[in-house]
Amino acid sequence: MSSTSYDLSDDQKAIQDLIRRVARDKVAPRADEIDRTAEYPHDMFELLKGLGLFALPFPAEYGGTGSTLSACVAVEEFGRVCYNTGYLLVVQWTPFGAILAGGTEAQKQRLLPGLASGELRGALSLTEPQSGSDVSGIKTTARRTADGYVLNGAKIWCTNADIADFILVAAKTQDEAGQPLGINLFVVDRGTPGLTVGRKEDKMGARGVPSCPLFFDAAKLPAESRLGPEGGEGFKVAMEALNTSRPIVAARAVGIAQGAIDHAVRYIQERRAFGQAISDFQGVRWMLADMVMQTEAARQLVYRTAAMVDAGVTGRALAPMAAMAKCVASDVAMKVATDAVQLFGAAGVSAEYPINRYFRDAKVVQIIEGTNQIQRNIIANSLLGKAGR
Repeated sequence: MSSTSYDLSDDQKAIQDLIRRVARDKVAPRADEIDRTAEYPHDMFELLKGLGLFALPFPAEYGGTGSTLSACVAVEEFGRVCYNTGYLLVVQWTPFGAILAGGTEAQKQRLLPGLASGELRGALSLTEPQSGSDVSGIKTTARRTADGYVLNGAKIWCTNADIADFILVAAKTQDEAGQPLGINLFVVDRGTPGLTVGRKEDKMGARGVPSCPLFFDAAKLPAESRLGPEGGEGFKVAMEALNTSRPIVAARAVGIAQGAIDHAVRYIQERRAFGQAISDFQGVRWMLADMVMQTEAARQLVYRTAAMVDAGVTGRALAPMAAMAKCVASDVAMKVATDAVQLFGAAGVSAEYPINRYFRDAKVVQIIEGTNQIQRNIIANSLLGKAGR
């Protein structure tokens, strides 16, 4: 079953068709190996780069379509066959929103063309051991000096860290006396003295794109490394980057769900029990119907939210919709992948079948880029206010 379009333009339909063919012919044969070896798929990165897909959500001046919806279409189609290849797009685009929203013209010119072409690879680092969902609780500091900042602290789960040319790092900015000023993002280039990238995590899912801890020991940064105004406005830049990227993260979950359906349909049509195809049992057919309905509903919500981003909706108007898209899509991906494993029966827990990969990757999406509990808080806060009043 093909995905249904949410008011896609002819160009977006052409992108969808191209990526669907490439995903089927070039990416799918590599998917299991990438997951099994947990090695960064350089060949897939070069494939995406050669197709010019990294530029999709970037403004036209950087070679892109300026469309988050187009980006979602691409991520969904790759995620349908290989979560990790879709992830290569997502990690390239996560820093993009913050740079576009809060960067100076010099920062944009230095970083955005390279991200759009694939000549540069980026990463975004917010999470710390004591502050995953609570971004405001980070302890990493950037103390102002006469000619810049000194960065001290540690991060965990920084995806793409050991391959990135630069990392956007969230830190609590301080003046020369150590007094707090607020939270800012800082551009930390690969090889900066005082930056150490730790050993990559052995992850349950999303195994092909590494996540590593970071350690900052008096890392000296130039003043122009700060993104956005010093203090509280810088924190808003970080949050807006998360809001605008959440539909893309959610599209990855839709791809997982659709891919799990694809595998389940093929399996139940080929297997027989009690003298008939498994697909002829009414209970199985209803189960599959529920999987398809849930996935299509999630897709429409994700595409609508992406269209809002493209229409220029930001801030409080976007935040609850972005949260709903991410939460619904990833919960659906987990539910659909779980049901798909059930339809496979004992084969579903075997490493010989790819469906267990979809199950593991779906669990990851419920947690990363803001847990689904946090997304529910954002949604409720938009209705009731933070104190529930």
